[in-house]
Amino acid sequence: MTDFVIPVSEPAALDPERVGPKAANLAVLTQAGLPTPGGFALTADAYLHQLGHLGMRDAIRAFDPAVIMASRRLAIDVRIALYDQPIAPEILEPLLAHWRRMREETGCLGVVRSSALIEDRAGANFAGQFESFLGLAGEDEMLTAVRACWAALWTTNVRRYMESNALSPAQTAMSVLIQPLVSAIASGGGLSRTPEDGMLIAATWGLGTSIAQGEIVPDRIVLDRDANVLSIHPGHKDHSDTCQHGGESRPHAVHGHLVTEPCLSRDEAGELGRHLLHAEELMGMPVEIEWAMDEGGIKMLQSRPLHVEEPVVPDAIWTDKPGLRGHPAGIGWGIGRAVVIECECQMSRVAPGDILVTKVAGPALSHILPNVAGVVSERGGSTSHLASLARERGIPAVLGVMGATSRIPDGAQVAVDGVAGIVRWM
Repeated sequence: MTDFVIPVSEPAALDPERVGPKAANLAVLTQAGLPTPGGFALTADAYLHQLGHLGMRDAIRAFDPAVIMASRRLAIDVRIALYDQPIAPEILEPLLAHWRRMREETGCLGVVRSSALIEDRAGANFAGQFESFLGLAGEDEMLTAVRACWAALWTTNVRRYMESNALSPAQTAMSVLIQPLVSAIASGGGLSRTPEDGMLIAATWGLGTSIAQGEIVPDRIVLDRDANVLSIHPGHKDHSDTCQHGGESRPHAVHGHLVTEPCLSRDEAGELGRHLLHAEELMGMPVEIEWAMDEGGIKMLQSRPLHVEEPVVPDAIWTDKPGLRGHPAGIGWGIGRAVVIECECQMSRVAPGDILVTKVAGPALSHILPNVAGVVSERGGSTSHLASLARERGIPAVLGVMGATSRIPDGAQVAVDGVAGIVRWM
């Protein structure tokens, strides 16, 4: 019988066609001896088996996004069935057994994360498009989170993203990664190679969701290719996310000097830099990572391929214009009309070729990226979900530009250097 559950410590977990690239890459790190939380994967075969158990395989084979109303109805039917109908016993029994063992051995709350077979590929990394649930204690919570990860393949936003990349939910499957929660003191992301041939770490207090969602300005730590720390640029971390029992994170205000105090010491940043280099060596290419640090030290949470662009030499006409610095997404040079947005209800003002200037750069803005010439945001950093999507789309973006919406005039001609992290206007 098919193994529906595979620990990331086992060789079978190295197969991305069974557990998805996210879980497979974590298995690579784990089995190479890098510190990770461990955990196990509920395989893509389990998802497909569940669809068969629900009697939906034939209907899904007939899925055609060109037939709009029928495809929408089917997507709704699939999601309702995955949420409402019982999980097949041959999936449920090993899933519960591994969950109970993990909870007993670690004493930690659980994490459930999507690991789709189509994630983390060139041109379609799906950053921020699927589901993650933190701080799960009960079995019912865990099972609901698994159902939500399965159903995520059929949500409207994901189907729209797939269609823009000539992909279909009917032609792929969803694995689910289940892990013990890291009680993070600090966390963030990292890039093993920048266009300037260095490395970059982003850091904040608590969980990394505030970075991923573009809600704060993280610390920006620059390292050389030997993992030596060259500079630490403190961010503005006015809130931190901590785990809320039941699968969500809750923001808490950060007060006093901690708002701008670096989250990592130089030694801790150097250690993380060495992990970045090791992950790059294992994957044979530059990588983007997620990490968290608890009382026991740094843990690697994720590693995905990173595409690095060459720096662009800006037009000389811009060199003497007013400029603001921020966190570069790491790609491109774009020029256009600045459209300053204070609220999502104003998005209709943004026309093709404009430069979007906004406060928060969350993954919800992904739908507008194909239409703009660049993005400038007051919050966010180089490892946020939107930065990943901008790199994927080739859209210049500079994040963490404090005061951008008040200092950049609406309607001004703006140049966005997504490599150097500079925004200029005239």
